Amino acid sequence: MVKNNTFFQTEEVLSQERSMIDKPLKWCSVALSEVITREKRLEASVFDVAAKQARDVIQHGKYLAISIGGKNGLIKEAFYPGRFKRIYCDYNVGFPFYLPSQMTDIYPKAEKNISALTKCNFSELKLKSNTLLLTRSGTIGTVSIVSKTLEGCIFSDDVIRVTFKNDIDLGYVYTYLKSKIGSIMLTTNRYGSVIEHIEPEHLTSIPIPNAPEVLKRKIHALIVQSYALRDQSNELIDEATQLLVSELKFPDIHEFELNLLDKNSKVDAFSVRLSHLNGRFDASYHVPIVNAIIEHMKQYAAEVTTVGDSRVSKDVILPGRFKRIYVEEGYGRVFIGGKQLYELDPTNKKYLSLVHHGDRIAKQLELHKWMTLISCSGTIGKVTLVGKQWDNWTASQHIIRIVPANQDIAGYLSIFLSSNYGYFLITRNTYGSVVDEIDDNHVREIPIPLLKNPSVQEQINKLALEANELRYQAYLLEQKALKIMNDEVLFAI
Repeated sequence: MVKNNTFFQTEEVLSQERSMIDKPLKWCSVALSEVITREKRLEASVFDVAAKQARDVIQHGKYLAISIGGKNGLIKEAFYPGRFKRIYCDYNVGFPFYLPSQMTDIYPKAEKNISALTKCNFSELKLKSNTLLLTRSGTIGTVSIVSKTLEGCIFSDDVIRVTFKNDIDLGYVYTYLKSKIGSIMLTTNRYGSVIEHIEPEHLTSIPIPNAPEVLKRKIHALIVQSYALRDQSNELIDEATQLLVSELKFPDIHEFELNLLDKNSKVDAFSVRLSHLNGRFDASYHVPIVNAIIEHMKQYAAEVTTVGDSRVSKDVILPGRFKRIYVEEGYGRVFIGGKQLYELDPTNKKYLSLVHHGDRIAKQLELHKWMTLISCSGTIGKVTLVGKQWDNWTASQHIIRIVPANQDIAGYLSIFLSSNYGYFLITRNTYGSVVDEIDDNHVREIPIPLLKNPSVQEQINKLALEANELRYQAYLLEQKALKIMNDEVLFAI
């Protein structure tokens, strides 16, 4: 009975707890007027300590603080298009339409099309190069830059477009807002309370250190180079995908000849043989497009195997469910979720306790280079290849990990599964009445084509791994810019 008492923890757990560095004390001074404004409440939670400390850093920093916006600020123009009622349409008409949540994706793909009949100014909606982007509602304060990948894309009115008087301020302000201090400045007001919506006018009250031009230019150059590498990686991904499509002679995903009972019917109707049911009576499992893709691959591939084949993967891991215990940065392992799979450096990262989850992290949650990740709950079928920057990070149990058989198949596997054709083969296994799910057994059964020409498959794999390396280098450049911002600007002595 004594051993089960919480006062008598095992020596192992106690030693782990002792090894943790004491968390720094959070404190701030509060004016009496602020206490009165907050209904005379004295709880610390009413006052955002981090925001107040961040403002102290800016006010007492080495460089004079100026406003990002306003008459004497750095901004030339900040606006968002007028609100409008969206009219969505089929893929082959209208324009691809992107959501604010895709703004930070390395290579966003439009999931909807907006009709040309929509009453809005499309020229305003289209993103222009060398523009800083800010989300203004929902998850506020997310920042990105319009490079070659996003140029000309149509985003909603929930994204603020910002241009600057001097070119070098683009990368400088971006890095500042990506830093912890800048992010706090962007998302809180001068009293420290969180802002629920950001308007362009808010930028006039956000202070930023006015660093020397040489520092601004250095930071800007790193960010520009980082985004250029991301664009190059996307071009390599396109090249690899096109090689796959050409080798397998895939038609456009919407042009497959489907075995429907009545092709002129407004509703897709099809028959399924009893021998093909596989114990599944849900129509989504038997959609004709899946059979069409598989039959096409059998015709043009050397062999159609599955993800579970030992030549393709060593293991497919679906972590068990568990109650997460988070800690502050520096006290645990980086933890990401399915929504962040497409980001280079995921926003809103959390940190999982090593003390409480050490064994689970080592056996199930840990990510390693060249793993292919697939979201398996909620939004099904998001696929990404783990790069060096995510090595030893952790991810949620809503993400399935495919451990490749070797480096020679890792990139090829990721390219196929992230293609339009792979998407349908992944999502056909979806089950669940409220929350969609797939599991590791479903992933092991996903068909994978092995190409007749091994050199083409090798080239696809090589391009994918090169793209991943470029993204890692892009990550390092951005981290270097952030380090300069912290060490030589925000906390410079």
